[in-house]
Amino acid sequence: MIERRNFLGLPEEYARYERARFVVLPVPYERAVSPRQGTRGGPSALLTASQQVDLFDEELGFEPWKAGIHTLPPPPILRDFPAFLKSLTDLVEPHVRAGKFLLAIGGENSVTEGTLAAVSRSVPTVSVLHIGAHCELREPHGAVRRLLPYAEKIVQVGIRSMSVGTQRIQNVRTFLAQGNRDVEVLAPEAIGELGESVYLSIDLSGLDPSIVPGVRRAVPGGLGWWETLYLLREVVRARTMVAADVVELCPLPDTDISEFAAARLVYRLIGYLVHKEAQKDTVRRPRTKNKGKR
Repeated sequence: MIERRNFLGLPEEYARYERARFVVLPVPYERAVSPRQGTRGGPSALLTASQQVDLFDEELGFEPWKAGIHTLPPPPILRDFPAFLKSLTDLVEPHVRAGKFLLAIGGENSVTEGTLAAVSRSVPTVSVLHIGAHCELREPHGAVRRLLPYAEKIVQVGIRSMSVGTQRIQNVRTFLAQGNRDVEVLAPEAIGELGESVYLSIDLSGLDPSIVPGVRRAVPGGLGWWETLYLLREVVRARTMVAADVVELCPLPDTDISEFAAARLVYRLIGYLVHKEAQKDTVRRPRTKNKGKR
């Protein structure tokens, strides 16, 4: 059982649902058979590691947590996969309609389908930005292929493992890691393929294994830490991000390096979103004219 924890260990005042801008949903789901099991323990490990994350964001120069972050209890984990996806979708939808930014933490990458399905009910023209090592477009069970009914467009970056016949699928643009290592060139090209509303799915295998070794299927290469942050910052700046997930965390024994990196990544993404909203509020706020005499 995953223990009910508060992301970042926030004071109750800032963790209450009513005042929270962000909602974190741990989804400890795992059904795939692979050489390394353990993604069901990813959400709990991430929440535990988040208690050690410093709350002042040194890049942005403020404390994003003050926007409010509520941590939901995990959903029921049903054995029947279609039933589980439906229950997850029905659970997520009210939070999206309430205007919360939902951030799911997995769990294996199949949970993305359930959360994206809920988002698509409110945002029918949503695009997906998928960061990952694996193309996941194989028929009929590829995790990314299953997102096609809910997404206007899917854009993949960091990809360095794929199957024959998945290179050209309608409404999917794949940027292979090979040949797209300069993120300052990659970012505008990838963003240009996305619509205005974006759902972000981060499979942690998309990052270099030296940063996040604790994943189910690690592949050499991948995005570096600073390159990942640059990409996220540019996407948040240029598009409207409506929800996100971070999946495939598979904790390793005797080290918390992977879950700590994942927790910092989640918090930095929240920071970028808070920063953008604060800038919008500043632009909207009318200036008070000084009617007094000099």
